Amino acid sequence: MITSNSPAILYPLFALAGLTAIVQLLIPVARVRAALHGKLVVEDFKYGESLAVPSSVSIPNRNYMNLLEFPLLAYVVCLMAYVAASVTPLMVGSAWAFVALRALHSAIHLSYNHVAHRALVFGASNVALVVLWTQVGLHL
Repeated sequence: MITSNSPAILYPLFALAGLTAIVQLLIPVARVRAALHGKLVVEDFKYGESLAVPSSVSIPNRNYMNLLEFPLLAYVVCLMAYVAASVTPLMVGSAWAFVALRALHSAIHLSYNHVAHRALVFGASNVALVVLWTQVGLHL
């Protein structure tokens, strides 16, 4: 039985932070690789990413930004659960489902990038997060 202040709700956050760090490391790799192949120059980043930046470089950056936007709500709700609610198995399962689905979303985005597949997984991750927020709200 998972109880109040269980660190089990925090473990998915470590996994999410790890995923974010891995994707962040892909950005300089993609940029250096593209620069070495003459596909971009440093000036292409003077005001962000110019239109000259190839998708093989912009996609890891966009995925990283995705991992800093919506997942912020997961960090907040998991910390709320840890501090103020009785952590339940459904909360922990929902948090892990969110992280797993975001990892799958990143894998799709960074590989074959099929928009419909990516959108389906993104939507499912949103459902997991709504379930988590609902559960925490009900247990406050």
